[in-house]
Amino acid sequence: MNLSRVALAAGTAAASVVLLSGTAFAHVSVQPQGEAAKGGYATVNIKVPNERDNASTVKLEVSFPLDHPLASVMPQPVPGWKAEVTKAKLDKPLTLHGKQINEAVSKVTWTADGSKIGPGQFQQFPLSLGQLPEDADQLVLKAVQTYDNDEVVRWIEEQKGSEEPQNPAPVLKLSAAGADHHGGGATPAAPSSAAADAKAGHEDGAGAHTETASASSSDTTARVLGVIGILVGIAGVAFGVLAGRRRSA
Repeated sequence: MNLSRVALAAGTAAASVVLLSGTAFAHVSVQPQGEAAKGGYATVNIKVPNERDNASTVKLEVSFPLDHPLASVMPQPVPGWKAEVTKAKLDKPLTLHGKQINEAVSKVTWTADGSKIGPGQFQQFPLSLGQLPEDADQLVLKAVQTYDNDEVVRWIEEQKGSEEPQNPAPVLKLSAAGADHHGGGATPAAPSSAAADAKAGHEDGAGAHTETASASSSDTTARVLGVIGILVGIAGVAFGVLAGRRRSA
């Protein structure tokens, strides 16, 4: 009886560690392609993993803060998904490139249109953002994820201390403004077609490298935790067997 209890407890502990290691990073996040500098423009990916084993993600809503409004939010087309941009009136107009703007994007909604995010899969939704605020260190982009079984997960909790909340809101960290990232409505010189193509290729490459490095780090951490959990379970079973033999002797 004692041997069975020890083995059961050890197996449960190992399974728990493996399970937690696999889901520790499974939340909606925002990742810049390259740099997201204050006062500049940026391309970001909204990364949406599917957390369920028996349902697929069919809708995503991402809200943008109106206390630091963005005049331009443009979604890149994603095959199998329909994007809708919602705007809201501003209490205080924005001045961008010498023009006053009375409304800003408040939400972007992606709805499945022939595609889904299935179990064990993730999808990225690219956005072009600008002009980023100069008086903020980050932007909190609250998200709502809907599954085809009508389950809704709200990624809207802001982190207050060192402990991450259960459903954290995606956060876009802003870097310091550089020489090429000035605010104040300055209009940058239009690059040549060749230069624009080269810059686009460089940004796409940087984004792919960042995404690959992030995914590799997450996968490595999850695997290490999973191996540790399995070793703990094996050690518990071995200890129980030895204890049982000693009692019998």
